[in-house]
Amino acid sequence: MTPSTDTKTQIITVAQRLFAEQGFAGTTLRNVVSEAGVNLAAVHYHFGSKEELFRAVVAQLARPVVERELSLLADLKAKPEVPSVEDILTALLKPNLEMLCQDEETQFVRSQFMGRCRTEPKPIQSIANEEFAAATEAFLDVLQRVLPEQSRSHLRWKFDLVIAVLVRVQTEAGQPHALLKSSDPSEIQATTEQLVKFLSPGMRS
Repeated sequence: MTPSTDTKTQIITVAQRLFAEQGFAGTTLRNVVSEAGVNLAAVHYHFGSKEELFRAVVAQLARPVVERELSLLADLKAKPEVPSVEDILTALLKPNLEMLCQDEETQFVRSQFMGRCRTEPKPIQSIANEEFAAATEAFLDVLQRVLPEQSRSHLRWKFDLVIAVLVRVQTEAGQPHALLKSSDPSEIQATTEQLVKFLSPGMRS
């Protein structure tokens, strides 16, 4: 890893935590450079602006999740039997919660950031939506085949409600009262199952 790459990685790591804690509006580039131990010129060199830095943090976290979501969907579509709503929701929720297992040091920061960035004001929230757009449409395609009696617009607002529940779980992860209190794989599995059991009837109705 080159010094330039080290600097870029350090900036993204610090920015991820600050955006998770303070939101987009509450985070300044001066806060980022101060905590990252770099100068402002380095941020402008690598990212150009706070918005582009936010976009880089979203991309780093979202793309592996989207790849995993699409992979699980592909597995479902490859099976001879029609997938259940439960199968589809599991393919959506599990990758988003499994990100907690990737790095113990930043596990809850990552999850809280992904939850928070989906609740930012529209112009900023749209950055996250862009990263998840392909997966969103892929999930809606499969849901529409499984639930043909429902219109796509009807399924879309239900899907949005599923995401809202996921965001709540992500932003509260690790807190004493939270549904997901730790990154233990068995707890992530149990949480996924609880959410699927709760959300599936609503998706079918």
